[in-house]
Amino acid sequence: MAKETGRKLIAQNKKARHDYHILDTYECGLVLMGTEVKSLRQGRASLADGFVQIDGNEAWLHNVHVPEYSQGTWTNHSARRKRKLLMHREEIDKLESKSQETGHTIVPLALYFKDGRAKVEIALARGKKEYDKRQTLREKQDRRETDRAMSAVRRRQRA
Repeated sequence: MAKETGRKLIAQNKKARHDYHILDTYECGLVLMGTEVKSLRQGRASLADGFVQIDGNEAWLHNVHVPEYSQGTWTNHSARRKRKLLMHREEIDKLESKSQETGHTIVPLALYFKDGRAKVEIALARGKKEYDKRQTLREKQDRRETDRAMSAVRRRQRA
């Protein structure tokens, strides 16, 4: 059997980039049960309500929904259980001290397989205010309009 290489995306948290200013990102491993890995290989997971909590020098991923494996038996996992993150001690300590600051939180951004191993990308983030969200949306629309105008000019020049 050939060994997996590259990165295969399972789930992405697009809402996190909308709701938070991303300050720093980290790649972590996950401690998973066998049925969780099989369910993830089917490409089924949701990071929508997920968050990371530092508890006793360990990082835990909460509220990430990995549905039960359809062919699983009594050994199946619970869908929303907390999962331990595999990180270096210095990274955990740094995240813990930064997340203690007012308005900072740790959110998962993406869940993927990298060279056959399940990984999660987490971010230290600060919540956006409503006007920040509107400003980001306005910038995105302006960028889209300028790209359309530039491509229209290029099309006219070719013709």
